[in-house]
Amino acid sequence: MAELSNFQKQILFGQRGETLFTQHEFDQALAAAKAEIMTIAIEATKQAIAIEREECARLAESAADEQATAVRGVLETLAATIRARSVRKPH
Repeated sequence: MAELSNFQKQILFGQRGETLFTQHEFDQALAAAKAEIMTIAIEATKQAIAIEREECARLAESAADEQATAVRGVLETLAATIRARSVRKPH
């Protein structure tokens, strides 16, 4: 293991030199914090994708209102397919 920086020593040992955390405890807490950050990032990304899919479906429906019957059906089907992707579970 590499030499601890002054900052790391201050965090681990405090101002008076007593041990507040062992390196193992610190590493475990850091790993847990990283995992929590990744979970939040993944959920935020999923939500952003769902919002974007809904907007794409709305655009397709909006375009369908301005089209002939045959094209309208295709665009409405496209909108439904886009929305279905947002609720479908991966394999």
